[in-house]
Amino acid sequence: MQENRRAIWSWALIDWANSAFSIVVMTAFFPALFKDHWCDVPGMTPERSTWYLGLANTLSSLVIALAAPLLGSIADQGNGKKKFLLGFTVLGAAATAALPLAARGDYALAAFLYAIAALGFSGNCMFSDALITDVSTRDRYDRVSALGYALGYIGSGLLFALLVFAVASPATFGFADALAAVRIGFWVTAAWWIIFTVPALLWVRESPGVPAVPGAAGSALMRGFRQMLGTFREIRRDRRLLCFLGGYILYIDGVNTVIKMAVDFGRAIGLDTAGMMKALLVTQFVAFPAAIVFGRIGEKLGARRGIMIGVGVYAGLCFFATRMTTQAEFFAMAVVVGLVQGGVQSLSRSYFARLIPAEKGGEYFGFYNMVGKFAAILGPTLMGVAALRVGSRLSILSLLLLFGGGLWLLAKVRDDAPAA
Repeated sequence: MQENRRAIWSWALIDWANSAFSIVVMTAFFPALFKDHWCDVPGMTPERSTWYLGLANTLSSLVIALAAPLLGSIADQGNGKKKFLLGFTVLGAAATAALPLAARGDYALAAFLYAIAALGFSGNCMFSDALITDVSTRDRYDRVSALGYALGYIGSGLLFALLVFAVASPATFGFADALAAVRIGFWVTAAWWIIFTVPALLWVRESPGVPAVPGAAGSALMRGFRQMLGTFREIRRDRRLLCFLGGYILYIDGVNTVIKMAVDFGRAIGLDTAGMMKALLVTQFVAFPAAIVFGRIGEKLGARRGIMIGVGVYAGLCFFATRMTTQAEFFAMAVVVGLVQGGVQSLSRSYFARLIPAEKGGEYFGFYNMVGKFAAILGPTLMGVAALRVGSRLSILSLLLLFGGGLWLLAKVRDDAPAA
């Protein structure tokens, strides 16, 4: 397949588009507004609001994880990846734009709309990943994928910076107050998401696949699950792959939970929202170059050791967070998260590539992505339950179960075994 530069840049712009939802809505403004605005009802405690937020994150992740095999099978057989990409984009953007319709105190509607938006985001990411094989050749996957990551960090960082400034100084933009600025921010994010996904819909061409059998949705479902079970049987016979995937689903769940619950945690222990927004903005611009540095660490020390270093840093941050009391400490923690976040994600993908048969890369990475969708369920639930039992400040220690379990399983992966 010959590469098409316009198709590559159009595909990379999907990351530019959807990363805005990740930082603006999922990580920053929704958790803060959920805590202070939508959960502003008599009898609501910080612990209960944390539980509701964690539940919304868990349910959206569970739905997409369970649906992934069927949707992937149908898309592959009917050349429908772009159609599914469009569908999930519209779903997520529409739910994001609808968030301002939830009135103060209407936490149930806000949580429902957020869960739908998060579902759209997860599906959008899944089919965006699947399209990389349609825009690039195998020997350039890493470079093209890195372009997407780069545009994602830069694009979302720029939009987030603009919205943080608008919230900090609403009068400058003609808004009545910070709340009005956040509401407009949701609409801008929804429009941003759709507008920058359009180039991929226009200029990315899917490679011909196996035509779907008309009226055979049931057979498509069965083929999807048979393929998943066949891959699982092969993985089950490879102890290294089994240990790595078991460790991955634990530690990446912890990483995703830190991203999703950071602002909620900060508000629960009394930190100022504006200061936390600035800290998250710095994280965006630190993460991309740090991912490149971690790539060099992987070359020098090995990808597995690089992952273990990053996960160890996350575990240390859990202890640090329980004693955090100032904005400066939250800022420092955000910078450290930025230093390891992209590295853990990128090294996990490259290490997995070394463990699998090269001729079955597409099939195995499909399973890897499905496993990744499940890795967003345990963490928010653990933090929500722990917040109800021991309080919000100590709830983050529950993530040590995920980071510790991930490190333990990673340590069992034998690096000295021959590559698959």
